[in-house]
Amino acid sequence: MIFKHVSAGFVRHLWVAMGLMFLSLSALAAELRSHEVLVDGHPFRVWERSPAQPRARMLLLHGITWSTRPNFDLQVPEESLSFMDGLNGLGVRAYGMDQRGYGETPRDDSGWLTPEQAAEDVIGVLSWMVAADPDAPRPYLFGWSYGAALAQLVAQQRPDLVSGVIFFGYPVRPGFERDPDGVDSEPPREANTVMAAGSDFVVPGAISRPAIDAYVAAALAADPVKVDWRGRAQWQALDATQIRVPTMLLQAEHDPIALDDVHSDFFNRLGTRDKAWIAIPGSGHAAFLERQRGYFLKLLDTFIDRGSN
Repeated sequence: MIFKHVSAGFVRHLWVAMGLMFLSLSALAAELRSHEVLVDGHPFRVWERSPAQPRARMLLLHGITWSTRPNFDLQVPEESLSFMDGLNGLGVRAYGMDQRGYGETPRDDSGWLTPEQAAEDVIGVLSWMVAADPDAPRPYLFGWSYGAALAQLVAQQRPDLVSGVIFFGYPVRPGFERDPDGVDSEPPREANTVMAAGSDFVVPGAISRPAIDAYVAAALAADPVKVDWRGRAQWQALDATQIRVPTMLLQAEHDPIALDDVHSDFFNRLGTRDKAWIAIPGSGHAAFLERQRGYFLKLLDTFIDRGSN
């Protein structure tokens, strides 16, 4: 294992956790539940899998192309790859929201999505989760790829809604360049492709061919058309110094969009001292679906466990 930087006591907690008997991840999966959550009148599809006795909650934010179920609840015969199932095995109630225009959440009348709107939507879903069980600890927020940049916006604006935030596959740059031409007209609604659906699996042997095929099929079924973003300058509001909640930054060794210098600057500027930066060897941008899935889950388990001790 490769540690970048860890806060005091994190390594000790990690080794203790890895030496303990973990709950079986091959147990029968919890039922997948579907919720319709209204945020300012707009309906959002929120998916949930919950263990019998949850000790924590987590909201999962997908990236810029594919929605919740292909990424976080991939079901493959004779393989255990669902990230939500894995979290349930750790005693974590897992939620995933289809962002505006993704999966089973419709676009709004404009047909476009902006970073500020997406952050407001996540805040609305987090508020729904907190209101549903106000006595439980606040949810953890997990952001993958562009979802990591979105998670940062949310954590900056509403730290009171989260117990901590996990960033994985944080992009080299979340899109500070100007919007493309045509953002004041109808969104182009370009079709997604088979090649795009399989593009994150860059490490030979890290995931089986049947699993890749299952992911491609699920991704194209859930998101046949790309969601159209504008207002990219709004990403300039990202400011690591404003993150004051416990933070874990996960970086896959072979992730082409997650670079050491970018992560180092981000980590060093974080406004919290309760932070860890860990590299995951032998993995790519989709490490939680790859052979290091068990290690990935143990890291999350340790991060949550440090908050209960």
